[in-house]
Amino acid sequence: MERFPFTPSGAAPFEFQPTLDGLQYTVVVTWNVFGRRYYVNVYQLDGTLVLATACVGSPNDRDINLIGGYFTSTMVFRAQSQQFEVAA
Repeated sequence: MERFPFTPSGAAPFEFQPTLDGLQYTVVVTWNVFGRRYYVNVYQLDGTLVLATACVGSPNDRDINLIGGYFTSTMVFRAQSQQFEVAA
């Protein structure tokens, strides 16, 4: 399992590069002012947008898969520890 600590900045969107279904992607987490929440945007390395979805925090005892239906890998945002967890 890969873990990526969520460290947002006012200067630039938070980014990390997980491996999903055996391929590397770029994930950009952006703040939406109107929606007042973070969004997870998954891009291929060539910049093609694959998925954009609201970031929903998972409690420690349950996983809410942010990329379910698009990938067999899982991506969970753990609200308490403020980190993304990616499992192949």
